Amino acid sequence: MDEELSIAVTGAAGFIGSRVVKLLQAEHPEWSITAIDNFYLGKVREIDDVTVEHVDVRHRETLETALEGSDIVMHLAAISGVDDCADNQDLAYDVNVTGTNNVAWFCRKTGAGLVFPFSMAVLGDPESFPISVDDEREPFNWYGRTKLLGEHAIEGFAEDAFPAHLFLKSNLYGEHEINGQRVSKGTVINFFVNRVFSDDPLTVYEPGSQARNYIHVSDVARAYVRSAERMATQLERGDTGVEKYELASDEDPSVMSVAELVQTVAKEELDRDVDVELVENPRAGEETLVDTFTVDTSRTYDKLGWEPTHTIEDVIRDLIREKAAENDS
Repeated sequence: MDEELSIAVTGAAGFIGSRVVKLLQAEHPEWSITAIDNFYLGKVREIDDVTVEHVDVRHRETLETALEGSDIVMHLAAISGVDDCADNQDLAYDVNVTGTNNVAWFCRKTGAGLVFPFSMAVLGDPESFPISVDDEREPFNWYGRTKLLGEHAIEGFAEDAFPAHLFLKSNLYGEHEINGQRVSKGTVINFFVNRVFSDDPLTVYEPGSQARNYIHVSDVARAYVRSAERMATQLERGDTGVEKYELASDEDPSVMSVAELVQTVAKEELDRDVDVELVENPRAGEETLVDTFTVDTSRTYDKLGWEPTHTIEDVIRDLIREKAAENDS
């Protein structure tokens, strides 16, 4: 099966999905790839020789036609912003819950494997560390609730029918390039780096001591490729059911310390003074304020042979240098 594997990626025009397709092409040119997206936010239309098809996961019949023949579906399509989900709750339900059910139902009917990220947002306020996929689920917000519903649905659909890998994914950062197009997302580290090149301060929500674990988009993409490689073997064996993995780094700084790091690097690289400002938290009561956020990724290393390769300081420094060079050109 390995040489003939057919992979479908939903959300392929997005921040993670486009990077996954690019990496699949590089590491497994013998695999065929179907890339789909409804282009709600995703900007990418071509990824080397793969064209991203306009398909909406909410429309089951169209979706199943697009996925036909797939051995593995990497279901990355989602309304992923906490604020976007809060402001557009019906849309978030339709995409994150109904869409995920549609994908999982296709996998149950066909036996295709499923890769699905369900986000740290399902946890709410962690009570013990290091965090693992075995922790209690008590999401604070509608985004986390929709991802939790997706997790539960896949558990039910996968039983005795297909193998599924579910990833508890920490906070993203970094950028990458597709066909000369820079692909980014407004995550906190990217936000701070972009602020360096404006007249605005780096705004940190109170209290500032809240910690987050950060994982680079390229490290996440590598994990999904390792997942597909393991799943190819599971499909040959006829394995079914869910395996869960943590995707995180060993870096969990406070938001204030990240802002101060960006401030320091901007001074070192550009001789630019950037202000950091503590502001009222608009999400008070809707996000965890713990001052540590360590995550146990040992099972991901043991089963998938995966570990993160990027560090926050190196990526911040590289991004600032790249953006400065672009601004000068």
